[in-house]
Amino acid sequence: MVLGQNEGSGHFLLSSYNEVVPEVTYYTPQLDYRNPRWCYTLSLSNGEATCFSPRGGHHRSTLGTRCQLSCDHGYRLLGRASVQCMANRRWSGTAHCRQIRCHVLPLIDRGIYSCTEGVTVDSRCDYTCDPGHHLEGDRTRTCLEGGVWSGTEPTCTDIDPPMIKCPPSRVRVAAPGKLTAKVSWEPPVVKDSADAMLTDVKLKGQEPGSDFKEGIHIIRYKVYDQARNKAACKFIVRVEVRRCPALKAPLHGYLTCSSDRNNYGAVCEYHCDGGYERRGTQTRVCQFNRSWSGIAPVCVTMEINTDVRTAAALLDQFYEKRRLLIVSTPDNANQYYKLQNIMLQRAGCGLDLRQVTVIELLGLPPREVGRIKDRFLDSEVIEGLRQALRISRAYFSMVLLDKHGIDRERFVVPTTSEELYSLIDTYLMEEEERERLEKNKDYCV
Repeated sequence: MVLGQNEGSGHFLLSSYNEVVPEVTYYTPQLDYRNPRWCYTLSLSNGEATCFSPRGGHHRSTLGTRCQLSCDHGYRLLGRASVQCMANRRWSGTAHCRQIRCHVLPLIDRGIYSCTEGVTVDSRCDYTCDPGHHLEGDRTRTCLEGGVWSGTEPTCTDIDPPMIKCPPSRVRVAAPGKLTAKVSWEPPVVKDSADAMLTDVKLKGQEPGSDFKEGIHIIRYKVYDQARNKAACKFIVRVEVRRCPALKAPLHGYLTCSSDRNNYGAVCEYHCDGGYERRGTQTRVCQFNRSWSGIAPVCVTMEINTDVRTAAALLDQFYEKRRLLIVSTPDNANQYYKLQNIMLQRAGCGLDLRQVTVIELLGLPPREVGRIKDRFLDSEVIEGLRQALRISRAYFSMVLLDKHGIDRERFVVPTTSEELYSLIDTYLMEEEERERLEKNKDYCV
């Protein structure tokens, strides 16, 4: 409400916000101070006027009455804070109470607020954040009498990690003849309380649908929301290769196997060394129940036909199969022969592992004898061997032939089994034969 104005007294109205009109000293003639209503009754909307009259008591508008003006809580006084009833029957100034208002609060990202009284004094605004977000800062702000809000603007921060659920762990069995298995799975389920869609999902490990080797594989997934909160999960892929017990190579033979030798579906083929023949099945297969098909074959000494009439027919039986050691002596009583015979008997197992057959040519015609162990050779075969290999009857000698019938070494004095083994191992055997010999070296112990 606007107070009374001074007319022609030199006073002026308020011209701007909170501008206070300076007091002016007036000349007051001797008037009737006893008139109780010299000026109009002063009232201030949304405020209060506290007056003091010269006459005291309840006189609030007599000449000379001075009033102090104040506003209610939440309002600001605009105009004179103190007025006086003047001789011209007017109050010395004007004032009114304007409601104090704070500025409208801005919206916050990922949150809202609600206020009790809008933007007026004592209005309280409470902030809340969207699901999945945490309020950082002042949760409540109040409009103060100075027209400003208490506290500072809060923020809504996403601190809740996303949720991720990996597919279940799984076991796969490799297919027959395979050492790997193809494993697939659905992508993990991801969601977040704040973000509608999550695209930053990272895989650590092999891709689904790829081939996995035998063993346990840990597959890990990570997911990040827009605030870079992280969640992780993992599951296990186990690839099983069903295996049969490892097969042992037959004595005087060896194995060749497909795949990894003893995995499900592997096929193993049995082979015999030169001079030996296989008896039994040729191949065995590792089955799903972890057992081998069939029964293991054996390698037995080949049958040597000594009833042939020529040396060539005899030698052909050993071609690419056995080595030959031909021992010749003019007399069974020969000291070199006796000594060598003892050593050859002790070396029999080792020579057999090295695929060596011993042929003996003993004595002189007409009592000359040729034999392989206890089987005797025809005299024409004996003569053919001596002529083809130039073996003399006059003295003790030994001739070592390789698997192709080629003369590789001659001895005119006895030799030890170790020297004989070393010669064969070093110069007559291939690498594969040496490896098989190494595996079977304890056989003769």
